[in-house]
This record gives sequence, structure tokens and C-alpha cells, in this order.
Amino acid sequence: MSVRILALVGSLRSGSHNRQLAEAAVKHAPEGVDVALYEGLGDVPFYNEDTDVEGSVPEAAARLRAAAGEADALLFFSPEYNGTLPAVLKNAIDWLSRPYGAGAVAGKPVAVVGTAFGQYGGVWAQDDTRKSLGVAGGNVLQDVKLSIPGSVTRFAETHPADDAEVVEQLTAVLEQVSAAAGSAAA
Repeated sequence: MSVRILALVGSLRSGSHNRQLAEAAVKHAPEGVDVALYEGLGDVPFYNEDTDVEGSVPEAAARLRAAAGEADALLFFSPEYNGTLPAVLKNAIDWLSRPYGAGAVAGKPVAVVGTAFGQYGGVWAQDDTRKSLGVAGGNVLQDVKLSIPGSVTRFAETHPADDAEVVEQLTAVLEQVSAAAGSAAA
């Protein structure tokens, strides 16, 4: 049986390099690993406890929770917006953290990777995403990291799926996340 990893991308832009990185993860997933790219984060309304009531949870939020609940692990792809994580990822984490202590992210292996234009590849945003996921109850894989700097120039003419170095690093990340998911299931 394959390990199911749900990929959530923090950029809604169709040509996003982080989306392309997630597409590379789907394409180059090692044998026994199934990476599903989540579509629809832009449809999830801002978290509001008034609407997070059984029977009235917005459909887009319920779909997100269901997809995360069915996955063995989550892999977040975070660009860096003004030095931190994008609102769409923070909002997803907020929905996935509820109900408190029993949300779809609780105890689940989670990792954060990404690319950004700057010289550090978005490490601030990725660190903030890891922090938020940990507070939300996720089993944050602190040693699983991939920050690719200079995205605008590096991926100007080459899709991440066609960059041998990126594919090698991304495959290693997927193997680590898969191993953590396998250990969690054992």
C-alpha cells in the first residue's frame, strides 16, 4: 500500500514556482509514495469559529479537512510573502487544526519546503509555517528541509521537475516524509 502525501501550495498563482515544485513532487514521487496536489485552497474562507460548527462548516473547508484526514502525511510548499508565510497557508493550517486536539493535522507527519526569489529560498516563511503547524498539533519533521533560492532566475526556463539537483533533493524529502508516515502508522 502506498504512503499518501497531500501537497498544499501557499501560492495561488498558476505559474508559481512553488506550485511547479509540488508538481515535480507528484511527477517524481518514489515507488510506494503517492503525492496528491491539493486544489482549492483559494476557495477556503478565512477561518471563523462562528462558521466552524458541525453541520455548517463551509464546503471548501470540509473538503480540505477530508483530504488531509485521508492523507498519511502533509507536505507544505511555502513561498515567502513579506518575510513570512502566505495567508492562504496560515488559513489552511487554522482550519486543519480544529477541532482543537483532534484536527486533521493532529499527530500527522508534516514537512515544509519551498522556493523563493531571495538568497535564502524562503527559510523565514518555512520556519514560520513549521511553527504554526507545530502549535496546530502536527508532528513537524524539523530535519526535513528544502529551501531553493533564486527561484525567478533558476526556474526562468527550467521547470523544477527538469532540474536534476532539485529532483534529487525533492525525492530525498519525499522519502523522509514517507518513512515518518510509515513509522507513525506502525
